[in-house]
Amino acid sequence: MLPRVDLPEVLLEVFSWTGADQAFTSVTGGEARLKDLHVTIAALLVAHGCNVGYTPVISGIDALKYGRLSHVDQTYLRLATYRAANATLIEHQASIPLAQAWGGGLVASVDGMRFVVPVPSVYARPNPKYFGRRGGATWLNMINDQAAGLGGKIVAGTPRDSLYVLDLLYDRDGGKRPEMIVTDTASYSDIVFGLLTLAGFAYAPQLADLPDQKMWRIDRAADYGAFQDAARGRVDLARIERHWEDILRIIGSIHTGAVRAYDVIRMLSRDGRPTPLGDAIAHYGRIAKTLHILRLADEPGYRRQIKVQANLQEGRHALARKIFHGRAGQLYQRYQDGMEDQIGALGLVLNALVLFNTRYMDAAVTQLRADGFDVRDADVARLSPFVRHHINMLGRYSFSLPDLPDLPGGLRPLRDADAVDEE
Repeated sequence: MLPRVDLPEVLLEVFSWTGADQAFTSVTGGEARLKDLHVTIAALLVAHGCNVGYTPVISGIDALKYGRLSHVDQTYLRLATYRAANATLIEHQASIPLAQAWGGGLVASVDGMRFVVPVPSVYARPNPKYFGRRGGATWLNMINDQAAGLGGKIVAGTPRDSLYVLDLLYDRDGGKRPEMIVTDTASYSDIVFGLLTLAGFAYAPQLADLPDQKMWRIDRAADYGAFQDAARGRVDLARIERHWEDILRIIGSIHTGAVRAYDVIRMLSRDGRPTPLGDAIAHYGRIAKTLHILRLADEPGYRRQIKVQANLQEGRHALARKIFHGRAGQLYQRYQDGMEDQIGALGLVLNALVLFNTRYMDAAVTQLRADGFDVRDADVARLSPFVRHHINMLGRYSFSLPDLPDLPGGLRPLRDADAVDEE
């Protein structure tokens, strides 16, 4: 039932709903805006987000000439304006009833996408498994349970996600502060468990080989019944108490932004072994880890919640790979700000597509219910905003829009699900 549309038209329509294009202000601070600036911005988001460059979006109109594209790219597009525009899209996504049916915005996940960097760059690192003979970088990105991308970060090579999870949480583009954080097994460590728990987050990594996971007890002499053999580690409360004031200082420094969590985590380990302070934080983290393992074993709803969020992240990455198709999906930037420009555009295009799909799917659900169809809430909760077959992303870039205010609700008419698809 979703309308067929070209990718640039999606961006222009989302701009008309949200005013997100107004976030792109001149670096000079000037208030005057160029004519049809939103069209130029949409073209640049396609050029960078699809990784195809200027050539496919250049045309004879003033807003799409090379000189205009280059000027706007250098003057209006930068990390701060990407983030401001993204915050607007996140806010609008949260206001849609369908997105609210998916979640309250309090569950988030962090995961990475790998990109080859075929040009020499200090921001690329080797990893034959992912990059072959070339170097590469990782886009760590965060998404909430309403399918909105809350932010991201480019890091060199393929470092452990756990080094950056807290930094992403404290440096979001927008959205509610998540309460529960889902990651894959590679992001787990006892120190990260401790830091996230102390910072007030519920950490829920997917743990491989759950039956083999080690659990921890406080009282070595106590009888834990069925868990006597499983809880074979011991949490040293005295060690935590001895370093408690320093632990609170570290958490306070991360919370206020005085230090990066990445630097703290590296400081807490030396040559792969935790420092005394790091070991104390790890012991605190083992309490939360043990409770997490028990919940995984005992609560099917908890396991399902984690799996749904992880699948949501994978769905977003699948859509990102479809969008970022140009030049074999490689980052052709020598410097980190150039990579952040490409990835900033990709993240913004992703959120625009998700918002477009969510709003039209919400309209479709409303229409079905008005027509007397039995649309169950359980089925609505399983709908994915990452559908893409109705959106053309390749080879045709139309920057025209219908007169949206004259359409019902400012939306295009929904397609007849029973009609023959000419394409």
